[in-house]
Parts: sequence; structure tokens; C-alpha cells
Amino acid sequence: MSGFTLPSDSRPSGAPLPGSGSSQTDYVLSATDRELILATQAGLPLVPDPWGELGQRLGLPADEILARFQRMQQAGVIRRVAAVPDHYRLGYRFNGMTVWNVADEHIRELGQATGQLPFVSHCYRRPRHLPYWPYNLFAMVHGTSRNEVETKAQQIRELLGTACGEHTILYSSAILKKTGLRLRRT
Repeated sequence: MSGFTLPSDSRPSGAPLPGSGSSQTDYVLSATDRELILATQAGLPLVPDPWGELGQRLGLPADEILARFQRMQQAGVIRRVAAVPDHYRLGYRFNGMTVWNVADEHIRELGQATGQLPFVSHCYRRPRHLPYWPYNLFAMVHGTSRNEVETKAQQIRELLGTACGEHTILYSSAILKKTGLRLRRT
């Protein structure tokens, strides 16, 4: 469901970074790129072939729609195309960012394994800030109860085993605005 993201200073060589390649200032949006962004600001069409649906709306083949998104991503104009569910509307009212202190020599392997768990919506590595913040692995889980989130966190704890020291769960206290790239119509 999610995958595992390394911080920019730990990505494998050759792995793209947001903004790598051309910078955002080097990439000039074409009129068609602008139309594509405007057409997707409220989200992708919820159909089996969203690229084809967008292509029909804009008079372009589906593979061109996808290629344009890929070029904008490579240029750093957009970071990613991803689902952004409204967890509250789906009944998941308890959202916990589990944070873990994982041994550096095991972080890549265990981070990838954690990111593959079906209940982890996103997982990434971040630097520690000792002595105040010892955690370097973050995994977001959602549940219909606090107990469900804690049960899922326990499953992560078992997966991490002896490579993990301390951990905690940071619960959401508010819903934050979740939006993608926005353009004004000109």
C-alpha cells in the first residue's frame, strides 16, 4: 500500500529527488500542462482508467497524459500522484504516526518491510535529533479505535524486533487540509 521513503541524503545513487533534474524554475508549463493540472485539482477521475478519462476530456491519448505527469514529476513541478483518502469519512477516526528508533544498519531493510504492511499508509526515514528526538522511522497507521492503532503498532514492533529501541505513537488531534498542486485559471 505505501512503500518506504528514504531521506534525501540516503537515497540510492541515481534515485530521483523531488525537484531533481530541472528545477521548478527551469520547467515551463505548457498550456496543455496547465489544463491537465486544472483538470485534476479536485482529484483524478474515480474510474478504472483515469488517464484515458483525462485524455478524452483534453483530447489527448492516455499515454500522453501519463507522460506529461511523469515529465512534471521529473522536473520537480509535482512530487507524486497519490490517493489522499478522507480517513474520517471512511470511519478511521484514530490516526497514529508511530515513530521508532531503529538501528541504522537495519533501517533500510526494516523500513521497506514496515512500508509493505497492509495497514501502513506511509512510511519513511528521517534523521534523529539527539538528545531530544531519537526516532528515525515513521509509519502512519489508521484505525477505528485507539486500541486498533495500538494493536497495529504492536505488529510493527514485532516486525522490528531487537533492531528497535524506543518507540511511541503520536495521535492526530486535527484534520489538516489535504490538497495537491493548485493553479489559478488565467
